[in-house]
Amino acid sequence: MGGTLLLQAALAAVGCGESRRADELTDRAAAVAANLRGYDDQHHTSFGPIAVELARVLVAASRGDAVEAVRRHPVIVRREAWRRLPAEYRGAYLVDVARAYLQVGDVRGAARAVVDADSVAPAEVRCRPLARTVIADVARAQPAPAGVARLANLVGLTR
Repeated sequence: MGGTLLLQAALAAVGCGESRRADELTDRAAAVAANLRGYDDQHHTSFGPIAVELARVLVAASRGDAVEAVRRHPVIVRREAWRRLPAEYRGAYLVDVARAYLQVGDVRGAARAVVDADSVAPAEVRCRPLARTVIADVARAQPAPAGVARLANLVGLTR
């Protein structure tokens, strides 16, 4: 539980412009995660080393270092632990990563991430205001990347 709270505090800190504090809190969470035995998640928090890595991506993106976020992302989603995370967790993360791809000007990367998010957790994409904004931003690319036009229509952005 403590590790999860440290990650939430890190995300809150970076949201308040406290990047150094966010990194410190993430490092503390990483130390907690390093002491876990295997995939020991008795409280169903999804906390562990993979959650720390996801938080590092989100902290980097939130502080404006989208290049770092996009560099870390592909390595994380290839890990076995990624597939064990709850679908909602993965979907929300992928929407946030899509935003990072947009920040670096990679519309195709953003499209892949948001379409993947929809395939993993449709409710995270179709109901979350941030996801609708990301879909709209990606759909503005001409031509709209594969799958994004369909998503834009599904969430009511085109009529």
